[in-house]
Amino acid sequence: MAGRDIGTVVLPDADLKIYLEATSEERARRRAAEERARGQDRPFAEVLADIARRDDIDSHRALSPLRPADDAVIVDTEGLDIDGVLAAIDRLLARDARRATACPERSEGSDE
Repeated sequence: MAGRDIGTVVLPDADLKIYLEATSEERARRRAAEERARGQDRPFAEVLADIARRDDIDSHRALSPLRPADDAVIVDTEGLDIDGVLAAIDRLLARDARRATACPERSEGSDE
């Protein structure tokens, strides 16, 4: 699940919370490329300003402001394409799976 308040509001008890991070400039480059692929051609400065404006609004709103959850793993996606981001997430999932296998929770109803 993806969203700006998933780890802090929607699913605060999730076993693994991942907060994807990149500079405004990087995110504006990605957004501009997506828009060009759809036939839109806005100036980069306009795309960057829109992202900065949304970040500011979301970071300063009273209810569920944009921030990583205290227990989130922050993944810096700067310079990564989608495959690189997915590979980083896969590594985190594998790490958590290894931890769960090494330290299984006591099963409910156990006499231990």
